[in-house]
Amino acid sequence: MEQEVITLLSSREIEKMRRAGRLAAELLDYLEPLVRPGVSTLKLNDEAERWTQAHGAKSAPLGYHGFPKSICTSVNEVVCHGIPNARQILKDGDIINIDVTLIVEGYHGDTSKMYFVGTPSPLAKRLVEVTDRCRQLGIEQVKPGARIGDIGAAIQEYAESQGFSVVRDFVGHGISNIFHTAPQVPHYGKRGTGKKLRPGMVFTIEPMINEGTWEVEVMKDKWTALTKDRKLSAQCEHTLVVTASGYEILTQH
Repeated sequence: MEQEVITLLSSREIEKMRRAGRLAAELLDYLEPLVRPGVSTLKLNDEAERWTQAHGAKSAPLGYHGFPKSICTSVNEVVCHGIPNARQILKDGDIINIDVTLIVEGYHGDTSKMYFVGTPSPLAKRLVEVTDRCRQLGIEQVKPGARIGDIGAAIQEYAESQGFSVVRDFVGHGISNIFHTAPQVPHYGKRGTGKKLRPGMVFTIEPMINEGTWEVEVMKDKWTALTKDRKLSAQCEHTLVVTASGYEILTQH
């Protein structure tokens, strides 16, 4: 099997990642008041693209392996990679994940956030809260000498203790001046397994937590991933760097 080559970023590169991450977080904050009943996901995409260009950045998803839009908008049972469109109108009670990646000076800031459209159901609200907590528990495992499996184990243990499941098909990833690189960061697994974390490693932690089964199906558009049982899914994502003493979140909101 081919060995994964993990690049350790220099302090200069990390500073560029910091700038990209900060701008990506600001974009999600900008979009927040626009997420309301009656708004199309295409409107969110177009506003994101306009804002991105106005801030001198580029949208990494646009054209990436043929992806047709600037952001991913994943509503309710969509796990990830939902394509914004004019026909998809947000309605009261929906939950939506907006996933943005900006390129600033050649480096990527990748983050996503869940939003409530109007008033969510108690179940939807709890799913989102658990997903956010899963991400935080995963992040708290990060320090030099820890293992990638520690991250997934912390996420899986908590999600399953709350009666939810962890998607296996999509994982976190290394990121730098390349959008997706080594290492892969599963959101499930066993403690003490996987690559050892070292200062300068930069990667995403982005658990996708499902109400029902963890299994997914990808639609004919080859992007949109749905829960197999069509129950709800939620996702939260940060980009972080391993520091000498622990971690720094580069996409803090």
